[in-house]
Amino acid sequence: MGLWVFKATDFRCLRSVELELDPVANLIVGPNAAGKTSVLEAIGYLGRGKSFRSAPTDRLIRHGQPEFVLFGKVRRDGQAHTIGVRNGPGGLEQSIDGDAAGGAAALAEALPLQIIDPDVHALVAGVPDNRRRYLDWVAFHVEPGYLVQWRRYRRALKQRNAALKGGCSDAELDGWDREVGGLGEELAEARARVLAIAQPCLEATAGTLLGERVSVEYRPGWRADRSLAETLRRDRERDRSLGGTQHGPQRADLALRYDEHLAKKLVSRGQQKLLSCSLVLGATEVVQAALERPLLLLLDDPAAELDREAMGRLMEAVNRLGCQVVATALTSDGVTFAATPALFHVERGQVVQDA
Repeated sequence: MGLWVFKATDFRCLRSVELELDPVANLIVGPNAAGKTSVLEAIGYLGRGKSFRSAPTDRLIRHGQPEFVLFGKVRRDGQAHTIGVRNGPGGLEQSIDGDAAGGAAALAEALPLQIIDPDVHALVAGVPDNRRRYLDWVAFHVEPGYLVQWRRYRRALKQRNAALKGGCSDAELDGWDREVGGLGEELAEARARVLAIAQPCLEATAGTLLGERVSVEYRPGWRADRSLAETLRRDRERDRSLGGTQHGPQRADLALRYDEHLAKKLVSRGQQKLLSCSLVLGATEVVQAALERPLLLLLDDPAAELDREAMGRLMEAVNRLGCQVVATALTSDGVTFAATPALFHVERGQVVQDA
């Protein structure tokens, strides 16, 4: 199960890379700036159609080349499937078994993956958009029809915002308030259902890694004592003056509490990383159960900002998941797996696999 063969051509510093991955444990080692993270980033791009380092396309293409190409073979339900991604002057192209339909959502279904990188603490300490994307990722895999709901709401929201900026009449806005309000409440209810499913797992994983009680609460983006449609109607003039809708699922957030205090304000950076890791691992476990197959977990320098004891707890939690893992480290003893991993050495953009 999982990603079996991976190839990258002209991605960042990688001229041509081919890996045969173990279905459970894989470790990529090498000095700093050798290309370890670029390999992980390329794998992540294959499953998401974008860089987890938020890099523009022109920075991902190897210098002097017109495009990059990524290819993978995955095993699912006893069958092999191919995934291909190309990006360059013509824009993003992707295919699953030769079928180019479906966009990034098709990539996510074919190769569901999660990532823990040195910036993972931003899931706790960063802006609400990080936590919304996190919850939407879980909902996409767990809640039937969620992507369609999300897209319908985003279209209606865009149209209401255009109406606000265009100075349309109150009568016209009444209709958009009802449309956006109804779709927004449906979306918020779907998110709340997903969090209710995931919450016990998220809180248990966080408690294991941090040794303290952690709670997660969904805040939908408007006051609970009013419907969204009523909120939009009441705040219409403010929305007009600001040129956009100020309430709704696009303003939602997760309130994370650590030892009864808001985690964003009180925990150290190392604790923020552990809490963020626990959210990622908990979500991975929930989605694996829903899909009834292992996911791919990418760990970029997981030991950063963690002491030996905390790193041990993190890897114990990772190993218990039973997912396919690809990790990076400076040395082969930097990450501890339950079984001997497939080992890859990277230097100057070249990757060599141990026999």
